[in-house]
Amino acid sequence: MHTFTRQLKVDVNKSFRRELYRKLIHLSSLWIPLTIYFVREEIAIAIFSAIFIGNGLLEYGNFKKWKWARILFGRLFSRTLRSKESARARFQFSGSMYVMAAAVLCTVFFGKVIAVLSMTVMLVSDACSALFGKAYGTRQIYPHKSLEGTTAFFVSALLINMLFHNLEPFGYASVIACIFATLAEVFENKTRIDDNLAIPLAVGLVLTFLN
Repeated sequence: MHTFTRQLKVDVNKSFRRELYRKLIHLSSLWIPLTIYFVREEIAIAIFSAIFIGNGLLEYGNFKKWKWARILFGRLFSRTLRSKESARARFQFSGSMYVMAAAVLCTVFFGKVIAVLSMTVMLVSDACSALFGKAYGTRQIYPHKSLEGTTAFFVSALLINMLFHNLEPFGYASVIACIFATLAEVFENKTRIDDNLAIPLAVGLVLTFLN
């Protein structure tokens, strides 16, 4: 029994370290909202679009087993992909593609502050949810979603909205946007829309229509 408990602890620690590494990579994409805020809109869109196209070509090449693509893809993404993403029988984009798609759509359709806020919530709150859920999640509220992780998402999203208050106060719309973003994160499997895309669009649409 002691051996089993010790092995379980090792497996959990290894799983958390892997998730921590993935989310640190995820957080490194905070350059995206910074680019949206400080760079001219057309230049930002061009940058995001170029990365989206290049990344898409790389992922497709990896799936089709093109040698150059498999080597480059392995060096860049092998440690960040979940097992279910690596074992897909048919071609599907990874989460990074949806991040870049969200960056393009938010920049094109939302105001600057809303676009920055939407992307920041997705990047930071998603990481908080995953890490708190992995470390402290004991109460499951939906498949692969815990109460602790979901609470961390909602609270962090609210805090981010508060930090943006001086740039543009959204009032009650911020709370509603955070609720919709949390629902988009929890029911990702139900809606079949990647949360890297669903979360920023949910925040952006609510703030745009209610502001």
